[in-house]
Amino acid sequence: MLSVELLGPLRVSVAGRPVELPAGRLRALLAVLAMSAGRTVPADRLATAVWGAGAGGDPGANVRTNVKRLRRALEAEELIAARPGGYLLAAAPGDVDALRFGRLLDDAAAEHDPAAERPLLAAALALWRGVPFDGIRSDWLEQSAAPALRERYLTALERRADLDLAAGTRPDPAGLADAAARHPLRESLWARLLRALEAAGRPAEALERYETIRRRLADELGADPSPELRQVHADLLAGGAPPEVRAVPRQLPAAVAGFAGREDELAALDALLGPPDGPPPVAVITGTAGVGKTTLAVHWAHRVAGRFPDGQLYLDLRGYGPSGEAPQPSAAIAEFLGALRVPPHRIPGGTAAQAGLYRSLLAGRRMLVLLDNARDTDQVAPLLPGTPGCLTLITSRDHLPGVVTAYGARPLNLGLLPPDQAGRLLAARLGRDRVTADPAAADQIVRRCAGLPLALAIVAARAAIHPAHPLGALAGELRDTLGTLDRTAGVRAIFSWSYDTLGDETARLFRLVAGLHPGPGVTTDAAASLAGVPAPRVRAPLDALTRANLLTEHAPGRHSCHDLLRAYAAELCEARDPDRDAARHRIVDHYVHTAHAAALHLPGPTGTTAPAAPRPGVSVTGFAGPGDAAAWLAAERPALLAALKLAADLRLDRHVCHLARALFVFLHRRGRWLDRAETQRAAVAAARRLGDPAEQARAHRDLALALADLGRFGDAHRHLDTALERSHDDPAGQAWAHYHRDLVYAAQGREADALDAARRAHDLFDRLGDEAGRAMALTDLGWHHGRLGHHGRALDLCERALILHRRSGNRPHEAHTLSCLADTRLKLGDPAGADPLYRRALDLFREFGDRYAEAGVLAHLGACRHLTGDHAAAREHWRRARAVLGDLDPTSADLVRVQLTMTDASAAAAFHRHR
Repeated sequence: MLSVELLGPLRVSVAGRPVELPAGRLRALLAVLAMSAGRTVPADRLATAVWGAGAGGDPGANVRTNVKRLRRALEAEELIAARPGGYLLAAAPGDVDALRFGRLLDDAAAEHDPAAERPLLAAALALWRGVPFDGIRSDWLEQSAAPALRERYLTALERRADLDLAAGTRPDPAGLADAAARHPLRESLWARLLRALEAAGRPAEALERYETIRRRLADELGADPSPELRQVHADLLAGGAPPEVRAVPRQLPAAVAGFAGREDELAALDALLGPPDGPPPVAVITGTAGVGKTTLAVHWAHRVAGRFPDGQLYLDLRGYGPSGEAPQPSAAIAEFLGALRVPPHRIPGGTAAQAGLYRSLLAGRRMLVLLDNARDTDQVAPLLPGTPGCLTLITSRDHLPGVVTAYGARPLNLGLLPPDQAGRLLAARLGRDRVTADPAAADQIVRRCAGLPLALAIVAARAAIHPAHPLGALAGELRDTLGTLDRTAGVRAIFSWSYDTLGDETARLFRLVAGLHPGPGVTTDAAASLAGVPAPRVRAPLDALTRANLLTEHAPGRHSCHDLLRAYAAELCEARDPDRDAARHRIVDHYVHTAHAAALHLPGPTGTTAPAAPRPGVSVTGFAGPGDAAAWLAAERPALLAALKLAADLRLDRHVCHLARALFVFLHRRGRWLDRAETQRAAVAAARRLGDPAEQARAHRDLALALADLGRFGDAHRHLDTALERSHDDPAGQAWAHYHRDLVYAAQGREADALDAARRAHDLFDRLGDEAGRAMALTDLGWHHGRLGHHGRALDLCERALILHRRSGNRPHEAHTLSCLADTRLKLGDPAGADPLYRRALDLFREFGDRYAEAGVLAHLGACRHLTGDHAAAREHWRRARAVLGDLDPTSADLVRVQLTMTDASAAAAFHRHR
C-alpha cells in the first residue's frame, strides 16, 4: 500500500498514488519512521532525529503534532500507528527502498555461488538514484544513516566489479568513474576503475586516471598512492593483472636430516623446472608405503624453493590415515586461502567457487605447491594451479591416472632403495665410521630392510640408542627375528621387531597414542590422558618411543608418527586393549577441560560454562596467562577440531557443546571464522540430540555470531529467531539473544536497530538482576548512541557501565568500555581526554591477548597523537598497529581506517599514508 524511496530525492506513494510532502520536518519524520518500517520507534528518538538533540520546546508534543500532520498528508491514518512509547510505520521492509537495498546485500553476502551473488548485487545497486535522503533535513540521517548506506553502496559496487573481473566479464567503467568522481580519495574504488579500464582495452586511459589520483592524493593529503594502487600501476605498465592478496607463505616442513640417494629421481624432478611461461608442471610421486615419497618431495622442494619467490604451500591430505577420513577439498582449499591471507568473510561457499578464488590468487605468481599423501584425483584436482609459474608436487600410494591424463602430470614411481643408496642412507644416520667398521653387518642390515627407508630409519634408531652395541649383533637379531623382508611382509615386520623390545607400559602407550589419538600430534598431557596415568609417568616412555623412531618429537613436548605406524598401532590396540572406549572418552575429556581452562583466560560475550568433572586419569593442562593459553589453543587447533568430531561420533553431546563454546572466542580472534562456524554447527546438532532448549538456544546464538563474521547476516538473524523461540521460558536466554542481535546489527552497520536490540537486552538483564549482562548492554548502548551523534548520552552510559564492570570484575569488558569512552572523547575533539582511556584499555587488551582490539586501540592512539601535533608518536603507534594486523587479517587495516574515519578524516588519511 505504501512505498517510500529514500535512495535519492524522496518519493512517496500510497496505493499507487504519488504523494508530495511539503519541504521540512514531515519529510524527516517519514524518513526516520521508514528506516525502521514495521518496528516501533521511540518518541524520544524520533524527536532527536527530526529536531536534533538540543531542540527546545516539548519534544513529545512536537512528535504528536507532526505525526498527525503526516497522517493527513498521506491521507491514510492507519499507516502510522501509536505504540507504547513511540510510533510504528505500517509498512513492510520491502516497501522502503533503503531497507530493500540492505536485505538484497545481506542475501548477496550469504550466497556461496558468485553467479548467484552478482544478480542480487545488481538488483541492490539498481535501487540507488543519487544521494540518500536528498532534500530531507535531519542531522541523524545525514550523520548516521546516510554514511552507512553510502559505505554499503560503495562496497557492493566494488564487490560487483571484483566478481566481474574474476569471471572474465568486463565491469562498466562509466559507473565506476562516476562513483570515483563523487569519492575522489577512495583508493579502493579507483583501483577497480583502473582494472575495469584495462579489461575494457583502455590501458592508456587507466594510466592517465592513475596520474590523476596520484596528483590529487599528493595535493590534498600530501600522501602517496596506497600499495594496492601502486601495484595496479605497476601491472598496467607490465601489461598484467595481479592477484588481490600478496602473502608469501613458507609452509614446507623441515627437511629430514641424513637424506641420501635418489639421484635419478632428483634429476627427473629438476627436469620439471622449465620456462616460467609454460604450462604449470605437475609431478606425482608414487610408491609403496614407507618408501620415502614425502622425504624425497620435501628434500627436493627445499632444494628449489628459491626458484619460487612467491612462496611454498604444503598440505598433508591424510589420504591413508588409519581413520580413513581425509579432509574434504573445501577444507583443504580453505587452508590454502588462509595461508594466502584471504580474510574468512571473503572465502566463498562451495568448492568450485573456492577453487576459482584460489587459482585466481596464484595466477601470475611463482609458487610451489606440495600435496602430500593424496588419496585420489578428486582430492587434489581443486588444488592444482591453473596458470604458468606454479609447480605442483603430489605424493600418493595411488598412481592417480586421472591427474596424469587430465592435467598432464609426470608420474614418478619411487621404487625400493638400491643397496648402494640404502647403505649411504644408513651411513648418514649412524655415521660413516661405524658402518665402515663392520661393512658386512651393514650390508646384512640393508638387505634385510629390503630398501625401505622407513625400515632403515627404525633400525638405525635402534642402533643409535645403543652406540656400543656392535652392528653385527644387530644384524644377527634381524636375521633371527625377520629373515629377509619382501613386499608381502612389508615394513610391519620391522615395526614388530622394534615394538617387541618395548616394556609393557611403553608398548601400551604406543598403542594408545599412535592408534587412538584423533589429531595429527599429541602432547604429554594428552598422552597421559589416553593412558589414564599421571603425566610424569609417560615422559620416559615417550622418550623411549622417540629414540626408537616409533614417534617423532616435531616440537618440544609434541609427538607424531608416520601413518603406517598409526595403522599398525590401531591394529594392535584393537586386539590388545579392551578399554579403548574409556581411553577415547578420557582424551575427549582432556581436550574439553583443557580448552575450558584456556578459554577462562580469553573470556567472551557470554563467558564459559564449566563442564562436569573429568573422568579419573585425565590430565588437564594449566596456563600461566592469556598468552600461554592462546599458544596452546593455536598449536592444538587441529587436535581440538578432531576431538570435537570424536566427541560427536561417541555421542558425547555435552562435550561437543562445551568444546565448541570453549573455542568460540579463540577461533574468532585468530580469524578462523570458518572453523568457528563449523564447530557451532556441531554444537547445534549436539544440542538438538540432547533435547535441551537452553543448550540449543546458546548454540544457535553462538552460530549466529559466527555467521555474522562471515557476512551471512540473513542466516545469523534466522538463528537468533530460533534462539528466541527456544528461550521462550528463559528470560536470561532471551536477554542474551537480544544482546547477540545487537552485535549482529552492529556488524551490519544498522546502528538504530542495534540500539533497539541493546535496549531490550539491557531491560531484561536489569529485571533479572544480572549486573554483568546489564553492564555489557550499557556499554553497547553507549557505543551506539555515540555512533548516532548523542555523545553526552554515550559518555553517561559508558561511565555507568564502567562502574558495574569494575564491581563485577569483568576486566575484558572494562577494556571495551574504556575504548568506547575514548572513542567518544575523540569524536568530541578531545584527544587529550581520550589518550589515557585508550592506554588503560590497551593494557587490558594485551593482558587478555585480544590482538584485533589491541591494533584498533593503537591506531586510535596514533589518531590522538596526530591531532595534538605529535606526528612522530602518531607514526610509531600506527607502525605498531600495522605490525599487529600483519599477523592477523590483511583487511583489518582497512577496518581500522574506517574506524578512524568516524572520528577524524585527517587522522584517517594520515594512517592510510603511513600504512
